[in-house]
Amino acid sequence: MSGITLVGCGFVADLYMRSFRQSPSIRVLGAFDRNPERAAAFCAHWNVPQLNSMEDLFSAQPRDGVILNLTNPDAHFDVNSACLEAGFHTYSEKPLAMEMAQAVALHALARDRGLLLASAPCSVLGEAAQTLAHAVKSGVGGVPRLIYAELDDGFVSQAPVLDWKSESGAPWPYVDEFRVGCTLEHAGYYLSWLIAMFGSVRTVVAASGRVIPDKLGVADAAPDVSVATLFFEDGPTVRLTCSIVAPHDHRIQVVGDKGVFRVSRAWDNGAPVRFHRRIRVRRRLIDSPLGRRIRLKGPTHPKVGRWGAASMNFALGPVEMLEAIAEGRPCRLSSDFALHLNEVTLAIQNAGEDTGAQRMTTSCSPMEPMPWAR
Repeated sequence: MSGITLVGCGFVADLYMRSFRQSPSIRVLGAFDRNPERAAAFCAHWNVPQLNSMEDLFSAQPRDGVILNLTNPDAHFDVNSACLEAGFHTYSEKPLAMEMAQAVALHALARDRGLLLASAPCSVLGEAAQTLAHAVKSGVGGVPRLIYAELDDGFVSQAPVLDWKSESGAPWPYVDEFRVGCTLEHAGYYLSWLIAMFGSVRTVVAASGRVIPDKLGVADAAPDVSVATLFFEDGPTVRLTCSIVAPHDHRIQVVGDKGVFRVSRAWDNGAPVRFHRRIRVRRRLIDSPLGRRIRLKGPTHPKVGRWGAASMNFALGPVEMLEAIAEGRPCRLSSDFALHLNEVTLAIQNAGEDTGAQRMTTSCSPMEPMPWAR
């Protein structure tokens, strides 16, 4: 498998490096950060070459490899553009771009250059997401009718965020997190699962607001809560919530004709998928409290131990891209998928109080399951 280089050596870069340790076939050829001291600390900690400029990074990067854009969200468009213009396959941290016109321009650039362009999150390729998708499509729960998905993370502005450090010493970027907003940062963890299962969202009806006016002195903070109803072209109705105010809740529940699938931990690739069959007990109708765990046959993918709030293998996305390049096949994390995910997320984030129904202008097909999830 060919190599990768990293642009950006901040907090999330350490999570990728931990995951790469579970995929020894990945060769990390170097890393660049505009802050040379941060780059030096990161590269020393992980024993990877420090690159001193984007030009050095392009020189080190093979054409059949992938550049990982792990910069701050405001820089995503410029860095993604530069990488694509230079002729390299690119994997971007979320969001693909902060504005939809920028995302459309990146999609067109990748298409015109014949390059792969993908964006995080890649947990959709993980065991929990793939198990849920397989169970839903196999008809175990009957026709899926309604989905509730929660991505609430607690009252984050009162958490000791100034003490949060990555393994190589990078501080948690709370200023960026609050200005970018919890919807752009987190909605994709379940939106990607849903789009992978059902394809395109037709209409978004959402509202978003800022209920905590001052978060550690950060001015111009983005909405800290959003609630959306999603209508798919071919799928169930979905309610999705995101907040950094409400008590921590990462459940997704798929309600079907025969019962309910539940997953309780979005950020855990190995989270159990349980099916609670709907049963009659005398004159009552209930969902069985003892859900049956749904498992896939055989091994799935390498797991990464819990660090901080997550137990996710961040290498799944880059590995999928590298394998798609080597095998000459379409990438599951396609540019169409990234663009549609970006549009739906922005529609929710920017809804405000009175935007009303928003018709999506992009589309993508459901995702091909991983080989071990068929």
